[in-house]
Amino acid sequence: MTESRTPDPKSFIKGATGDWEVVVGMEIHAQVNSEAKLFSGASTAFGGDPNSHVSLVDAAMPGMLPVINGECVRQAVRTGLGLNAKINDKSVFDRKNYFYPDLPQGYQISQYKSPIVGEGEVVVDLEGGRQIKVGIERLHLEQDAGKSLHDQHPTMSHVDLNRAGVALMEIVSKPDIRSAEEAKAYVSKLRTILRYLGTCDGDMEKGNLRADVNVSVRRPGEPLGTRCEIKNVNSIRFIGQAVDTEARRQIAILEDGGSIDQETRLFDPGRGETRAMRSKEEAHDYRYFPDPDLLPLELEADEIAALKRDLPELPDAKKARFVAEYGLTAYDSDVLVAEKEAADFFEAVAKGRDAKAAANWVINELFGRLNKEGKDIGSSPVSTAQLGGILDLIASGAISGKIAKDVFDIVWTEGGEPAAIVEARGLKQVTDTGAIAAAIDEVIAANPDKVEQAKAKPTMIGWFVGQVMKKTQGKANPQAVNDLLKEKLGL
Repeated sequence: MTESRTPDPKSFIKGATGDWEVVVGMEIHAQVNSEAKLFSGASTAFGGDPNSHVSLVDAAMPGMLPVINGECVRQAVRTGLGLNAKINDKSVFDRKNYFYPDLPQGYQISQYKSPIVGEGEVVVDLEGGRQIKVGIERLHLEQDAGKSLHDQHPTMSHVDLNRAGVALMEIVSKPDIRSAEEAKAYVSKLRTILRYLGTCDGDMEKGNLRADVNVSVRRPGEPLGTRCEIKNVNSIRFIGQAVDTEARRQIAILEDGGSIDQETRLFDPGRGETRAMRSKEEAHDYRYFPDPDLLPLELEADEIAALKRDLPELPDAKKARFVAEYGLTAYDSDVLVAEKEAADFFEAVAKGRDAKAAANWVINELFGRLNKEGKDIGSSPVSTAQLGGILDLIASGAISGKIAKDVFDIVWTEGGEPAAIVEARGLKQVTDTGAIAAAIDEVIAANPDKVEQAKAKPTMIGWFVGQVMKKTQGKANPQAVNDLLKEKLGL
């Protein structure tokens, strides 16, 4: 496997004897969005009773032959196109021979020398506006194994085959990642792309997206070191922790004069350590050979072209459009396009309105409240129409920004139409200059010392604005307050 990154001193890890560079490559296993398994018609629904979604093919009964699921193939091609990758018009399914206690056929049908998708690329956005490009080595289709259950009986293990045969896309990156933060950002970006494409739901809690993380360290500029594979990491936060923990473990061994054994390890987030699982297998250990029950998979050029034409707008294109069309910052656009539902929500609110104001409200007020209460955009109590209604009231001068936040809170907790709430609760902004002037006169009369200070230091006007807004319960038009204060204070 080749690398395409140049060293970046900012990502080096300081050891006792100098700088070290961590090198990370990822193997992401993404469950294909499909109602049936890769080679059988059994359901892929999550949460069924043990062994309730198992066909005779999945159970490897004698004489049962696999039949390829065309939708899984199309989903893999869509994913490859979304990764700007080469689609191979001919690919081959192989048997990967390995002891799987929860895969009855005794081997996994996978792809090795001839995968369905070849080299591609993912552009990853990092903090501070930096970007890196992570190369994709390949994407291949393979079947998942079942699940061994060790807590059902004191002396026996049980096997649930519901996942056995479920289609997986294994997406293998090049060793282009140089830190824990980059690793997390890469997986996050890849998951976003898969969700936009609709090819994988990215639900890591259900095991629908999980990562094997290959970590090695070296002195900057030296050849790649011996890597260890951290198996089946199932959260983005744990991926970052696993990279950092394993890199520091290897550095400690090397600085102590030892050497790294190539092995497969597990990450224990509770103890914050990686533990040896087994020595790392090489490809020849699996005795790959073409599956005799499956013909080579051949794709027609017009079929690939049709799938490409039907791809949705992907995150990078959407981000560029948000910057160009709506005048948003790159940062705000990044936040909005991270989830397709969030981007769609913003566009619905921004339609025919001030897009920057819409982005500000969606990011700060809506996302802030959703995060605080552990909700996602799909379960937002405030609809696009309701948030748009609040923005319309601000734009018309009917309410101030402060009152708008109160209205947002009422809509969030009680529901209702914003304009009706404002009318019923007497929340309309005071624009009557007579009423505002009266409030200003009261504040000035009560604070003669502050008046003298304001004349000497005009920035003091902000204190007066605050007092007037307090006196009018936040209903006074702030601009009118500011203008009248300057007039009355002679500023």
